[in-house]
Amino acid sequence: MPSTPLIARRQRWLSVLAKAPGARLACLWQALGAAPPYTVLRRPEIGLVMVQGRISGTGAPFCAGEMTVTRAAVRLDSGEMGFGYVRGRDARHAEIAAAVDALGQRADWTERLEAEIVAPLADEAEARHRLIAARAAATRVDFFTVAREAGA
Repeated sequence: MPSTPLIARRQRWLSVLAKAPGARLACLWQALGAAPPYTVLRRPEIGLVMVQGRISGTGAPFCAGEMTVTRAAVRLDSGEMGFGYVRGRDARHAEIAAAVDALGQRADWTERLEAEIVAPLADEAEARHRLIAARAAATRVDFFTVAREAGA
């Protein structure tokens, strides 16, 4: 059974790959060059999943609705299996995510995939989050200051 750090790394990778823009992942995958051949075990399939939300972000769960997802599964010729689940209807995105997941289980590919695919995607996601946070902070209203300025 894999150790906890390996499981945590794989979970992080799958999260980054699933949330990445499909076109950007395809570009990085293509720049990687020749990867070991793989067999598609489950060709990309499109379906729906039920999405849950939480009241106030931490409260009781409720069904927020359905979301379209695409999933795929591949097996490398060396035996490692990879899985890709992505939101939306991008079959190529799901297949590439599955291929990266499978390759990431091989010690000879781990560092290269981290450096050339996962880390750049994670950095870009963090930059997008910082931009969104900055835009939201620009519209913040401090009601205590407003009340003080009004003479209350």
